[in-house]
Amino acid sequence: DGILHCDVVEGSFCTETFTRFIQGLLDYMQPYPAQNSVIVMDNCRIHKHPDIQEMIESR
Repeated sequence: DGILHCDVVEGSFCTETFTRFIQGLLDYMQPYPAQNSVIVMDNCRIHKHPDIQEMIESR
């Protein structure tokens, strides 16, 4: 019911910064199909990094 995790970054996100963000977000996530169990991302290149997908799926 709202924002689970946010971060303010000066400049652009790099893979390392985005990885830290996702790690912080996953601390608030629940297993599917519980509430707060779905992450929605667009087609941004950084969202498709194999390490990001693996990190999310391993939780």
